Amino acid sequence: MKIVIIGSTGQLGTDLVKILQDDNEVIGLTHNDIEVSDYKSCLILKELKPEVIINTAAFHKTDQCEEEPLKTFSVNAIGAKNVATISKEINAITVYISSDYVFDGSKKEPYTEEDTPNPINTYGISKLAGELYTKQNPKHYIIRVASLFGVAGASGKGGNFVETMIKKALNKEVINVVDDMWMSPTYTKDAALIIKKILKANIPYGVYHATNKGYCTWFQFAQEIFKLTGLTPIIKPIRTDQLQMKAKRPRFSALESVKLPKYGIQTRRWEEALKEYLIEKGYLS
Repeated sequence: MKIVIIGSTGQLGTDLVKILQDDNEVIGLTHNDIEVSDYKSCLILKELKPEVIINTAAFHKTDQCEEEPLKTFSVNAIGAKNVATISKEINAITVYISSDYVFDGSKKEPYTEEDTPNPINTYGISKLAGELYTKQNPKHYIIRVASLFGVAGASGKGGNFVETMIKKALNKEVINVVDDMWMSPTYTKDAALIIKKILKANIPYGVYHATNKGYCTWFQFAQEIFKLTGLTPIIKPIRTDQLQMKAKRPRFSALESVKLPKYGIQTRRWEEALKEYLIEKGYLS
């Protein structure tokens, strides 16, 4: 298959390129090659004529999204619309990467593909709008991921939560971490493998959750990082409201898939994925 990956040097994009290029023709496009919010810039997709377009481009600095709703929607929603429109015209499959933040966090147990989205911040609203625009191409996969960590680190954010925790521990900082916000830590390599399996198995189009199994608070995630690395910083649990963030966050945004196991697509627990990540980054032998 000929596959174009938009955002190919980002945290997820990097792993998608690595994992898909084994048995596909993969073309990676960076921000310099394509600006998804500009329709004319997206016309490069028509020239490339791929069979699959994976759109990982996103403006995801959650607090900044509250201050810049226009930029947020131009990338996350209008960008999705442009990609879906062109995909449909060239009869290509659109894969849109969405987020756990399309949910409000009131469910208190993992959200499945059958739950109704109800975002509570600008970022989440823009991603849901992107999902709806993506559906305008009947040949679509909407892949929701969450709390990503990958070897490449998040573009725009620099690093990821795991790297931040290790850096703080090595600097002998006292670390405060939120202990009342639950999520599904997800290794980008595993999310990329799920996407590869979805494309290979040619499963029905629609919405799928591609996260590692299980969930925890950010505090529990940090504890596991330190347990595995043997680092022993002073780590204190805090409440979300102590952080004074501009954007409201869903208190419980863990995801699980009820659909993928029906097609034989399984994933491992987040603790196992974290361990492999730490080995890959050279923190563990």
